[in-house]
Amino acid sequence: MPKWLFITLLIAAPIILGGSTGNGFVMLLAIAMVLIANPFIWKVRKNRYFNSEQFKSLRAQVASVVAEHNDVVNYVAEIRDQGAFELGASSTGQYAHLANFKNTSAWNNRRDRNVAEYAPHVHNASLQVVRNASMEPIKYLMKYFEIKANEETLADVQRVAEDISRLEEAVGNVQRREAEIVAMIKPPAFILKRYADEFWSLVGVHLSPITVPYPNYKFQYTSAGGNSGQTVDITLDTPTLDALSETLVQKIRWAKSAAGQRALMTARLRAWIKERDRHTCQNPSCGISVAAEPHLLLEVDHIVPVAKGGLSEPENLQTLCWRCNRAKGAKMPA
Repeated sequence: MPKWLFITLLIAAPIILGGSTGNGFVMLLAIAMVLIANPFIWKVRKNRYFNSEQFKSLRAQVASVVAEHNDVVNYVAEIRDQGAFELGASSTGQYAHLANFKNTSAWNNRRDRNVAEYAPHVHNASLQVVRNASMEPIKYLMKYFEIKANEETLADVQRVAEDISRLEEAVGNVQRREAEIVAMIKPPAFILKRYADEFWSLVGVHLSPITVPYPNYKFQYTSAGGNSGQTVDITLDTPTLDALSETLVQKIRWAKSAAGQRALMTARLRAWIKERDRHTCQNPSCGISVAAEPHLLLEVDHIVPVAKGGLSEPENLQTLCWRCNRAKGAKMPA
């Protein structure tokens, strides 16, 4: 039942019944009846809605939208499984697992509130290094996590950036499609609040548990006594990876190599290519656009793959829908 009605009954029923009988037991019984009836009423309303002809009709109307959504969800899983989301690692504590640490301080003198963390993506450092990392994250990320300024590293950074960018767009596309399905069916608010899983299941939507696994790097300072600590977290999202790529390009001398050309692929360039191509798939046998399908997932493709000598220049870049890009892969143009 609606929240306002539930609260009204919860207050009014005991007062009316208890007041008329003067019996405290009756008052408690009235409260119990309201509490027991509430979930039963929700279930009755839910079953009535899901069995209604209106819901069945709307479910049939969105069937094609749901099918496309589920295809994109499968594509998201492919990107996640095939992608690379790792870069450098810190060497501090790399052999910590070989030692057995134990705090032997007297009980009153123990300071275990801040204990150093040892992991590949965590660098334990002085307080000054941690503060410097907050001011110059790219510089200190490269210095302390073994991210060398060479073409091999540049290729790795661009590979991670491209995988993350594709996954970001695909996950966002799935979320927009789900919002569209909800807008088309317009279920009562209580359905999405209390029975969301059942709603999506009956509609036929395959929900994706996948999120973007941004690599996260941490600079950590822990005082000797464990009383204080400070950390700086650097998340390798698209803006950070673009900044890292630009920094690497400035630090290394590069020619028209695969690694160097990858440095040109940034979020800004991808957006420009899509705008140039009018957000339309450039495959002649397809040609679908966001004008025809507002939630179309578009990707930027190298016509001649970088691995086969293609450059990241506008004339070698094209917009493809996700289906055409998946079908093309790293193939050479016909």
